[in-house]
Amino acid sequence: MLWSVPLLPLLLAPLLYLSGRRIGRGGLTLGAVLVLLTTLALVGLAVAGEWNGSYRWSAALELTLGLSTAGKAFMLSVPLVALPIVVYAGYHERESRARLLALLVAFVGAMQLLVLANDLLTLLVAWELVGACSWALISHRWGEAEIPQEAARAFLITRFGDLGLYLAAAALFAGTGGFGYADLASLDGSLLHVAVAGIVLASAAKSAQVPFSMWLFAAMAGPVPASALLHAATMVAAGVYLLARLEPLLSSVAWFMPVAITVGLVTALAGGVVGVVQGQAKKLLAASTSAQYGLMWVAVGAGFPGVALVHFVTHAFMKAGLFLSVGLAERQIGSYSLHDMRLGRRMPAVALATGVASLALAGMVPLGAAWSKEQIVAAAGHQALWLTIPVMLAGALSALYATRFQLLAYGRSRRGEQGRGLESSAPSTPETWALYSLSAATLLFSLLWWPAVHQWLAVVAPLPASASWELFGSLALVLLGIAGGIRVTRGPAPLASGRFAWVASWWGLPTAIRYVTTAVAELSVYLARFDDRVLDAFAGAVVRGVSSASGRMARGDNDVVDAGLQGTARFGQWLAHLHATRGESISEGLPGTLARLTERGGQWARQAQSGQTHHYYTGIAAGFAIVLAILMIGALL
Repeated sequence: MLWSVPLLPLLLAPLLYLSGRRIGRGGLTLGAVLVLLTTLALVGLAVAGEWNGSYRWSAALELTLGLSTAGKAFMLSVPLVALPIVVYAGYHERESRARLLALLVAFVGAMQLLVLANDLLTLLVAWELVGACSWALISHRWGEAEIPQEAARAFLITRFGDLGLYLAAAALFAGTGGFGYADLASLDGSLLHVAVAGIVLASAAKSAQVPFSMWLFAAMAGPVPASALLHAATMVAAGVYLLARLEPLLSSVAWFMPVAITVGLVTALAGGVVGVVQGQAKKLLAASTSAQYGLMWVAVGAGFPGVALVHFVTHAFMKAGLFLSVGLAERQIGSYSLHDMRLGRRMPAVALATGVASLALAGMVPLGAAWSKEQIVAAAGHQALWLTIPVMLAGALSALYATRFQLLAYGRSRRGEQGRGLESSAPSTPETWALYSLSAATLLFSLLWWPAVHQWLAVVAPLPASASWELFGSLALVLLGIAGGIRVTRGPAPLASGRFAWVASWWGLPTAIRYVTTAVAELSVYLARFDDRVLDAFAGAVVRGVSSASGRMARGDNDVVDAGLQGTARFGQWLAHLHATRGESISEGLPGTLARLTERGGQWARQAQSGQTHHYYTGIAAGFAIVLAILMIGALL
């Protein structure tokens, strides 16, 4: 029964696409919503009934599905976040609406398969489906310049990380003969290290962690609904989900925890700085996504995967709303440039809903994202006291770029800028209500501060004990970050220009990668020339030498071997002729001669047998004399 949860949206997505050409926008959107609601109902039944599922592919391979604590959190969150995004997409997008909605629904199904997978083989199938859907959604407007190239860049970078998952599956199968997550517990030695390293590599690439973070900038070429679903709440979360799901098994390797904490902390700080100086709205949110998932990595590395899951849920609703808000702002001014927006007076309700999500991103009390962020600070302190300081600094950077985003996007417009480049039409009601619903969910998560709620969470997953100084110190840095965000928005020039441009483009990583790829391409050209001029020339010389030697051997064969064969043939002919002419006389005369000699010897022997004694004595004396003579001659010599 559990197979119905991912297969329902995956199978209905093509039907939705085909029917979308015959029904209107409302009918198409309603169909997508019904598919997601049915999926959500199946999720509820699966969780309540503890469903499971398996499919035997062959005698040795089996695809299995199973429920877990992390899986349940994701199973419920993915369709809930997707519902308002699908409604928004149905009314916001103007081109190829049926294809976009079908891909979004299919992606929900692929993501459900990923979180339900109970072995690495099933996970690989879902991992590939998620990557393919992501590429298709990023390149949705494939007719526009550079979008196919950006989609390919994002796809290739994540695919490079996916190789780690193949290595992990191969190591697990080689060591245990199976692919089940539970088999990791029986793996040891070098194969265990290979499997864990492969999982970490694949998770880092999927979660846009350093050094793979720049692919998320390339993914911003896709439409806003794709960014809201994939690059805020689902696909980027796949890496964190895998680490949280397998953390009890991965932590058996000594280096896993420090590596996870280091990767997450570096990404959180680096992504926070990028968000502070970034001037393009979607890319600012993309940098923020990398940074927030970096904090989740820190929580997993510190041994509290449940904290990472809570922060994932609060971040998913809050960040999806921010992306939808950016889409509304872009539709008004025709670009994603923050310094051309300031739409607070034009869209006050949208500005208010966006402000709720921005405060949650900043980590401001009493919003739920602030509670989950403070839990990450406590988890870091539980691992090492000094670790709380950089985590708090990452929180301060979040407050700074969240404040900067809100004031630039929906602050008061400057004198003379009001109404510049604005559309005459306001956003549609479904678009705004999609944003409002996500903001309402963000407000609802404020219940996490209620002791009864987080005590219930502590029963589901362990939570770290928080010290009072950690809470007050973290909130003080959040307030300092908000003040810094207000300060930087007063400057006349965007921070993304000038000396900060290389930081805004992910610390120059795309440029460095471009140089590396150019160098590799040039090196390949030089190697090709070397192959043509040196290796091919050497091979040609060898071939010519072998050809010449074979020619000489052929001539020797003609001159020596053939001559020897001809001489042998002539000798054989001579022997045959000799046998034919003289051989018969020799072969017949030789036996006759031997017979005559034998007969004469017999006659002589008979003569010696006379029967007279003196004849015998004479013979003996003669023989003795001969022997004596031979001995004397031998002595003299």
